[in-house]
Amino acid sequence: MRINKFVAASTGMSRRGADQAIDMGQVQVNGVTATSGQDVQPQDNVTLNGRQIRPAAAQTILLHKPVGYVTSREGQGSRTIYGLLPKELHHLKPVGRLDKDSSGLLLLTNDGDLAQQLTHPSFQKIKEYDITIDQPLQPLHRQMISDFGIQLDDGTSKLTLERRQDNDDIRWKVIMHEGRNRQIRRTFAALGYKVTGLHRTRFGAYRLGTLKPGEYESAEHEPTKGQE
Repeated sequence: MRINKFVAASTGMSRRGADQAIDMGQVQVNGVTATSGQDVQPQDNVTLNGRQIRPAAAQTILLHKPVGYVTSREGQGSRTIYGLLPKELHHLKPVGRLDKDSSGLLLLTNDGDLAQQLTHPSFQKIKEYDITIDQPLQPLHRQMISDFGIQLDDGTSKLTLERRQDNDDIRWKVIMHEGRNRQIRRTFAALGYKVTGLHRTRFGAYRLGTLKPGEYESAEHEPTKGQE
């Protein structure tokens, strides 16, 4: 493992912060000042400012985020997702975000590589949402969204749409490979629609399954009831 990744995984620093600590001579490997880019073996003794450090075990949970909760640590008057989790899970960071008015699958992890693979555009992980809009979607507008894309301030937004029920033009499944800020809401708003419900059911290989609002589960274990 590269030394900067080791330091970041052990301390919660960013990779840039880890690089700065290395450049400042604060990191030692087996008693020798570390150099940028060197590799660290599992048996090596790594210290930061004289204190031994070691990466925490990778941990990932799935949370069914309810409407009305924000994904930041500081709610600024709003309830935060960390109020649903026990303190021993508060070190985990959300992978991507769901806005306050959205619900569904939210991943939290301390695995930086996993977070990178799920969020970087080059990996194009599939995300699926169930949405409801305030009026029936016109066929022309459906074609524009699916076939041509809608031009937004930050680029073209192209979504795959499927009806959730036959002959229902208000409730749709949205499939996308991107994840720009409020992209789905902004796409429909550009055509005069308001998204009144947005619920994520899939993120890459992870699915919401039977988790109820406020519940969470390990990626490998059974669901656990969230703590209010």
